[in-house]
Amino acid sequence: MHELSLLANVREILEEHALSQHFSQVSKVTLEIGKLSCVEPEALRFGFDVVMKGSLAENAVLIISELDGLGLCQQCGQKFVIETLYEPCASCGSPDVKILQGREMKIKDLVVI
Repeated sequence: MHELSLLANVREILEEHALSQHFSQVSKVTLEIGKLSCVEPEALRFGFDVVMKGSLAENAVLIISELDGLGLCQQCGQKFVIETLYEPCASCGSPDVKILQGREMKIKDLVVI
């Protein structure tokens, strides 16, 4: 389950920012997860408390915001919501689609003390 290593990276990022921005506790973490990222939100929820135990984010609330996939057809120029990485254009059927969003995972917001 690579979600645990992703959460460990989140913990490291929080600790680095706590040093540079002078906060000592995190009470809420909002993660933005793209639907095309191959990250399972439920696995993140399941492992969050375990990974954050003993850190400045222990007892923090985890909020996950899912971001739709968005593609741009390189043939007809249409933007459209995509559900899978290799989905053809919804308008013309071309397989030449550039993914504009949906593969990312980022810390969107923190509430700190």
